[in-house]
Amino acid sequence: MNPHPFRILALTLSLLFAAMLPSAPALADEADIAAAARGVVRVVIIGRDGDQIFPIAHGTGFVVGNERIVTNAHVINPAIEDKRLAIGIVPPEGGDAVYARPISVSPRNDLAILATTKPMNLPVLTIAGNPASGQSAVTAIGYPMNVDRAQGLDQNDLFRATPPVLSTGFLSGRRPSREMDTLLHTAPIARGNSGGPLVDNCGRVIGVNSFGAESEGTEAEFFFAVSTRELLPFLRANDIQPQLNSLPCRSLAELDAEDEARRQQMLAAEQRRAQQAEAALDKREEELRRDLTYRTIDARANQMALALLLFVIALAAGGGAWLMHLRGHMRHRAIIGSVAVVALVGALIAWFTRPSFSDIEGELQAALFPELPGGAPSGQPSGALVSEAAYSCVLDQQRSRVTSAPKQDLEIGWTAQGCVNGRTQYGLNAGDWTRVLVPSSEAAVSVNRFDPEAREYVVERYLLDRDAMTDAREQRGQYEAPQCGAAEQAARQLGIDQGAVMSALPDRPNERLVYTCTLNESGPD
Repeated sequence: MNPHPFRILALTLSLLFAAMLPSAPALADEADIAAAARGVVRVVIIGRDGDQIFPIAHGTGFVVGNERIVTNAHVINPAIEDKRLAIGIVPPEGGDAVYARPISVSPRNDLAILATTKPMNLPVLTIAGNPASGQSAVTAIGYPMNVDRAQGLDQNDLFRATPPVLSTGFLSGRRPSREMDTLLHTAPIARGNSGGPLVDNCGRVIGVNSFGAESEGTEAEFFFAVSTRELLPFLRANDIQPQLNSLPCRSLAELDAEDEARRQQMLAAEQRRAQQAEAALDKREEELRRDLTYRTIDARANQMALALLLFVIALAAGGGAWLMHLRGHMRHRAIIGSVAVVALVGALIAWFTRPSFSDIEGELQAALFPELPGGAPSGQPSGALVSEAAYSCVLDQQRSRVTSAPKQDLEIGWTAQGCVNGRTQYGLNAGDWTRVLVPSSEAAVSVNRFDPEAREYVVERYLLDRDAMTDAREQRGQYEAPQCGAAEQAARQLGIDQGAVMSALPDRPNERLVYTCTLNESGPD
């Protein structure tokens, strides 16, 4: 039975309409969002009854610098109005809660900065340097009270480390409020989310969640976040240099696909060049072979003609010498006989030294490859590896996934033993020079690789949770890195030792920085 024509028309129109729609935005990278969440804290307003403390209200905040927390002004307003109240900061995982004091409050744009009384060693969140736009996906991170109630948390639980709640949605555009610049979005927030970050797919802050629109329950819900147009000047006015990143948010899968496409293009280009070079060489060889063949034929013909001529002269001279012998002219016989011998020897030399066709191959190779001994390709690379040099390296933004605020330029002094800048020894494993860095004060592991021949420096950063970071530090404590300039065996052992740390890392890093390096003519200092 044939389909109804109206159904066919409807299906056709639906397909055309779908094709006209913009492609769906890329999904958020869960690892980046989780990493950002480790820098988000619960901000608790604390009351006191004798020796007992109890929470009165709470909101959310996030780390923007050393011992500096951003939240909403209305979150801490009760503690400002009532000096008997205190402000507590509860970390998202492990660690103890600490007290904090306000150092700057801006009611106009609902922002506040808190200073903790003790270091918390939490990761600093990166702030997007470009204002958010479009309908990109966003994630709100915070501590909504309705989730706490649903889980049955009591008052004491609010002082214990608890991971924040993540909710996703989309930007609905910039919607400036009366006194401040705000972003409108659909990532659900509730009481307790106030002061928490609104982040993009790379975990970078694009706003500070502040309030929601009233809803009758049947209408779509929208929420407001104070934009970075307000946040950044506020931080700088309070001598906080934020960790900024203005680059596009790109996924590692996208970069890997582009790298693979680029590699395939390079292989195809190299193959085309090789084919063109081979075709040119074949053409050149054909022309040379033809020329050498013609030249050999001419040379053989000339020498054979010379040999024949000399042989005729030898015969004539021999006949003349015999005639002089019969007549008794011994002196003339000797002279003419000598001529006959010389002519005969010359004829033999001319005949046996005529060019051979077998010599053409040797002459052909010598003509095609005059720069190589014996005229044959050596198969060795044209450029030699520099054993000791200084490099200037520049971040390749097209090949990098950047979620923090890295250095754009690096200077690398390199030695053949794998020493970088005279202080860091790299490990050698399977031909790769690598150094794994496991800091004690940062929740991140860096795997740095340098390829002096390709002139490429790559840094991959893994942002880990508390348990994973503890494991990485324990693995790192199992071996001692050699001093710079150690022998090759020590470098190889370091390459093996680092494998234990690397094997425990996630499959993909949060950040990949690719630097393209150029050789400095002056060499290392």
